[in-house]
Amino acid sequence: MTVKTALKDGVLVMTIDNPPVNALGQAVRAGLAAGLDRIESDPAIRAAIIIGEGAIFSGGADIREFGKPPQKPYLPDVLNRLEKCRVPTIAAMAGPAMGGGLETALACRYRIAGPKARFALPEVNIGLIPGAGGTQRLSRLIGVKRAAEIITTGKPVDAEAAAATGLVDRLADGDLLEAALAFAREVADAAPRAPLSAVPRPSDWDEGWLSDYERKCRARARGQLSPVKAFEAVRASGTMPFAEGLAKERALFMECMESDQRQALIHAFFAERHAGRHPSLEGVSPRPVETVGVLGAGTMGAGIAIACAGAGYRVRIFDAKPEALEAGMARIRKTFEDAAAKGRLAPDALAAALARVAPADGMEAMDGADLVIEAVIERMDVKKDVFAALDRIARPGAVLATNTSYLDVDEIAAATGRPQDVVGMHFFSPANVMRLLEVVKAEKAAPDALATALAVGKKLGKVCVIAGVCDGFIGNRMFKKYRQQAEYLIEDGALPQEVDAAMRAFGFAMGPFEVFDLAGLDIGWHNRRREDATRDPRERYVDVADRLYEMNRLGQKTGAGWYRYEKGDRTPHPDPAVEALIVEASRRKGIKRRPIPAEEIRERLVYALVNEGARIVEEEIAARPADVDLVFIHGYGFPAWRGGPMFYADQVGLARVLETIERFAQEDGFAWKPSALLQRLAREGGDFASLNESR
Repeated sequence: MTVKTALKDGVLVMTIDNPPVNALGQAVRAGLAAGLDRIESDPAIRAAIIIGEGAIFSGGADIREFGKPPQKPYLPDVLNRLEKCRVPTIAAMAGPAMGGGLETALACRYRIAGPKARFALPEVNIGLIPGAGGTQRLSRLIGVKRAAEIITTGKPVDAEAAAATGLVDRLADGDLLEAALAFAREVADAAPRAPLSAVPRPSDWDEGWLSDYERKCRARARGQLSPVKAFEAVRASGTMPFAEGLAKERALFMECMESDQRQALIHAFFAERHAGRHPSLEGVSPRPVETVGVLGAGTMGAGIAIACAGAGYRVRIFDAKPEALEAGMARIRKTFEDAAAKGRLAPDALAAALARVAPADGMEAMDGADLVIEAVIERMDVKKDVFAALDRIARPGAVLATNTSYLDVDEIAAATGRPQDVVGMHFFSPANVMRLLEVVKAEKAAPDALATALAVGKKLGKVCVIAGVCDGFIGNRMFKKYRQQAEYLIEDGALPQEVDAAMRAFGFAMGPFEVFDLAGLDIGWHNRRREDATRDPRERYVDVADRLYEMNRLGQKTGAGWYRYEKGDRTPHPDPAVEALIVEASRRKGIKRRPIPAEEIRERLVYALVNEGARIVEEEIAARPADVDLVFIHGYGFPAWRGGPMFYADQVGLARVLETIERFAQEDGFAWKPSALLQRLAREGGDFASLNESR
């Protein structure tokens, strides 16, 4: 877990060896500093190479040091020494160079990379900015325009793009170390290249472009601090001398480090690492899966097939309607072809992905699948018929998964003679894009069946959260409370555009009514009709959405819903006709409408999530509050920089949250009955975070 050194014909090779990602922990930083000491003391050394052991150059900061006091030597100090090294230095990168890893490469005079190398400064994703010179050196190397995009988004760059922009000097197809040694001998005999600190300012400096980009950056950040601070640091690369720019970068880094947003994003980062863990799965191995069967070729089924084929699984897809199967296959082909046209998929990878997906003539084709995922209409009778058929067709030991959004997975499993093989795999649409996967633990599901669903989800690149069986599981059960409060707010006096504006200001990409229009009001109508038979008569019911459905105002797809839309434009426009419906609904119930401040809108919507989330943890539907946070961040657009609803409640203070809920309960005791868990934690001065640590 340090740096190995070897002298090869006058070239000092420093190999970062700190598995699994060659993180730049204290021992590695000390090892690099020791290597620099050796260079200074040994005149026989004519050049130096920094390379990573194995397939990764360096993943950057060591997460084992997160939350601990920093230890010397500090990375900025090591890299400043590296940049001033008396001999030419080369970063040789076979694979990912992320964060501090890329900053290390930038402090070298030269860079050489293998074809699988990837480069990123992803610090903005955990609430930080590069803090070891990355914002100053990258801008001077490749120009402020490309650097600003890389640094403020955290998106990776592949080897070819890096070579095209000048981020790397050479690409090496063969043995990287041998190529780096040859490069080192070559540059050792040439005139020395000036360090990036000697470049006065980025060559493409353009104040007009920078002003435009800053506006775009702020809009895209939607309240997140780190991208804006990252841009501020990038701008310093052209307005300050190098040393002052470094000091500015460090000050901005520390500002981010001390922010609540950084704590929230670190919480989300570690929540992802712990997601999918369950006591029942300790020591359990998943069943092998090579072939996935998908039943249903609509938007969801096609998306699942795309995700599975893209991850390397063979896929057989079937739909009882031939025209739906044909349309689904066309959607699959177009998605992969579009990815290839945008350069995201190589021609051979495109051909391979398409070859992995085959339409099936009948459900009998599922007999060879290791995992079958059902994605048919959301009706219990239909799903039970499908699973009864799968019970006869699927091979013994195959995992049978339902993609239901709400229905009782135990009841579906009971339609088979093998409930131990049945789990829920609730994908979010579009399934090939959305990162969240709720894996539903049915009562009789075998541990290895659950482990299989989780392993497949992980291979698909999903954030997998285990949920228990209840109506709507974690996400949709909570979203129901969110939807209800949004509807209560408009009946009490707010308008859809006011509710949406308040939630966008909170950090959501879209407000609830914009989401309803995007999803389609027919979806909500059918779900409300499903709930009619079991709805508690004490529950407040707002019928405005039903009236809109009856008027065929189904949202964006019909050009009108809660908003109206111009042809070919998805921009929502407030509609006086909708306002009239809302005002009439209030009048019929004798509700005196009142102006509702944005703060109350946010509290009612977010605290409804918190209260129901606490109840879900209390009932052990979710294993830990952090899982609830992940579901709403990745499935429903809750701003990650706020950490999710449960983390946000901790930051506000549970006593304050409970006090507000109890105040709301004076108006509607049924909707605002406080969770017993929330009451206990608030009374004891506790928080949800303590439950993450204990579970």
